[in-house]
Amino acid sequence: YRVMALAGFGQWDEERLRPSRARILPSGWFFIVHDATGIIVATAMATHNPTPFHPFGGELGWVAGDPDHKGHGLGHTVCAAVTNRFLSAGYQNIYLLTDDWRLPALKTYLKLGYQPFLFTPDMADRWQVICEQLAWPFTPDSWPQVEPN
Repeated sequence: YRVMALAGFGQWDEERLRPSRARILPSGWFFIVHDATGIIVATAMATHNPTPFHPFGGELGWVAGDPDHKGHGLGHTVCAAVTNRFLSAGYQNIYLLTDDWRLPALKTYLKLGYQPFLFTPDMADRWQVICEQLAWPFTPDSWPQVEPN
């Protein structure tokens, strides 16, 4: 709960965790523990979480890192571990949810091969701004999207 709060996700407790805990894949919750202090400094979770857009979807979630340990690739490591866990379980639809302002996290996801999912009319414009901020190629024609009706 500490690392989630430090990462800017507000206060977490057992009650807030309970819905996610019920959907964690076996061996699908990853932590990095700082040797010197014994505290958790990064975490990510693999949850089976189907949605209308992702009917057999696995969600990369609970991604958080202690700001005092940034710059060491810890977020990349826990996200890669979750992605690997999903792939080993046969998932072909792996997704995540995040905010536009979480630029370091977005760059990590892009480096791991995740692609933006354009599911609202404003998404391409939002991603153009994000890609400019990250100095990342803006290639919306290659990204999955919801076809307009």
